[in-house]
Amino acid sequence: MRPGDSGLKPSLAGPVLAGFWIVLLLCAAAGAITLQTLGPPAAVKSAGRAAASPAAATPTTSPTGAGDQAAGAGQQAAAPGAAIAAPDPALLEASHDYPDAQLPRIGADGRTPMRAYAAGAGPHDGRPRVAVIIGGIGLAETDSDEAIWQTPAAVDLAVSPYAAHLEGLLAAARARGHELLIAIPMEPQGYPLNDEGPQALLTGSPPAENARRLEWVLSRITGYAGATGASDGLRGERYAADPDLLGGVEDELSARGLFYVDPRPGQAPPARVAGLSVDLVLDEPAVRTEIDARLAKLEQMARDRGAALGLAGLPRPVTVDRLAAWTGQLASHGLALVPVSALVKPPAATAAK
Repeated sequence: MRPGDSGLKPSLAGPVLAGFWIVLLLCAAAGAITLQTLGPPAAVKSAGRAAASPAAATPTTSPTGAGDQAAGAGQQAAAPGAAIAAPDPALLEASHDYPDAQLPRIGADGRTPMRAYAAGAGPHDGRPRVAVIIGGIGLAETDSDEAIWQTPAAVDLAVSPYAAHLEGLLAAARARGHELLIAIPMEPQGYPLNDEGPQALLTGSPPAENARRLEWVLSRITGYAGATGASDGLRGERYAADPDLLGGVEDELSARGLFYVDPRPGQAPPARVAGLSVDLVLDEPAVRTEIDARLAKLEQMARDRGAALGLAGLPRPVTVDRLAAWTGQLASHGLALVPVSALVKPPAATAAK
């Protein structure tokens, strides 16, 4: 055979080469169809989510609103959608009853957790404002992860004190820009049939025991802006109905530079701590048509009052799906979605003076 001779007769070389390229193209097409059907590998999905996250929290000066006044003058908030700052050691202290845990505190320079970990809201442009809290974060990892990634950064997340292995979820929530709250379990209506768990604050417990339990709750996570009585689908009505008992909780939160969200719709704003009350519960019942109707009602409340706050007790798939669809339409409806801290007001008792 001469050098450079393929060994194929001229009459066969063309059809063989053509057949080779046809097979190659068919294999490539089959691979593309398979990838489209199965979706990208998990690593690619994770990389896509990471690329969609803010790289870092870039503090910027924010116009002063109600939340700014409650949080303290002279502090800076993150830009809208920016990552929430990592827990700052200067805003933490060792727990007395739980030595291996840490509690939030007001910094020596006057900085408060409610301001340091507030999500950015941007300037108030006059549009009616709505805020939303999703509770029960951490109990079901998959549902919690979907709530973090499928809803806008302005949606607040209330973390269950009973959740475990939260490091990854909390890091993702901060990177995404979600403002975090800690959920305080309190004795609800229907107790003990409705049970808030072993660390719940109870009307029949001694004050010292309730104080110890509250310290346990507040030490469960770090880097949160406020607290709420909405815990894992319950709202602590029986405990909160006692002004002295609820006042003790409010005093502790105020001393630590946190705000409080009362999850009982229609209640007066907190009297002894910066905060506000929920206007509407969105997921009772957790049915698509009912959730949509309540979201429409929340919009109308915001138009009538200038602002409104909705609460979803748990991050159920149907709830997250409807919230994601609804928030995507708010701008076209003439409303602004803001984090809860943007609506926070000074203590009602202080404001009344």
